[in-house]
Amino acid sequence: MEITELQKDLAATFRWTARLNMHEAVANHFSACVPGSTDFYVNKAGIHFSQIKASDLILITKENIEELRNKPEVVDSTALNIHGTIHEKAPHAKCIFHLHSKYATVLSTLKDPTLKPIDQNTMFFYNRVAVYDDFGGLGFEEESIKMASALGNKQHMILANHGIITTGETVAEGFNSLYYFEKAAETYITALSTNKNLNIVSHEVAEKTCEEAANYPVDTAKQFLSQIRLILDKEEPEYVN
Repeated sequence: MEITELQKDLAATFRWTARLNMHEAVANHFSACVPGSTDFYVNKAGIHFSQIKASDLILITKENIEELRNKPEVVDSTALNIHGTIHEKAPHAKCIFHLHSKYATVLSTLKDPTLKPIDQNTMFFYNRVAVYDDFGGLGFEEESIKMASALGNKQHMILANHGIITTGETVAEGFNSLYYFEKAAETYITALSTNKNLNIVSHEVAEKTCEEAANYPVDTAKQFLSQIRLILDKEEPEYVN
């Protein structure tokens, strides 16, 4: 079967996540729906992010999902549940990125995990992040249903005591949000660590900045992924295989 650009894009994001040291052993998972379909690609179980190739992405369909539930050595059970349920119940989430990255996870452990608008990156997510604050264990069936309900119509979600989920219409959009959310969380957690008063901007300024970023005149997310692939094409060309 021919490898698609969607698979290559998604494979590139795994490789880049490993370069950024945002991965966790062979855990965590990204997924992307086939355009015009609810079928989605997700990473094969047990492969380090730095080693994932386009051909390591498993296509999940209505026809094979039940069979794969009994094959956790092929697709991680929590990946099937979290991504399958959210793709089904939140159709705006065409691409889903789930990590336990350092700063997003630290944020998720706070009693109030709201990302306060203190710089441009934190403002990019102003009022755009749901909070799932009812942690009930690993993301198996019941937990994943609660996650999908908590996401609602928001694009992203902090999983309290767990990590982060970002979504997008495209791989580029979803990964760009993942990257910037971690940067925003790093700034916020670092600012909190000073024990000084935070200079939190007004609702009006935060909302205006968020809207301006969302309507930026060029697609910077697409540019970012294009540059990632350009670097990987030179340094790790096997990712497209």
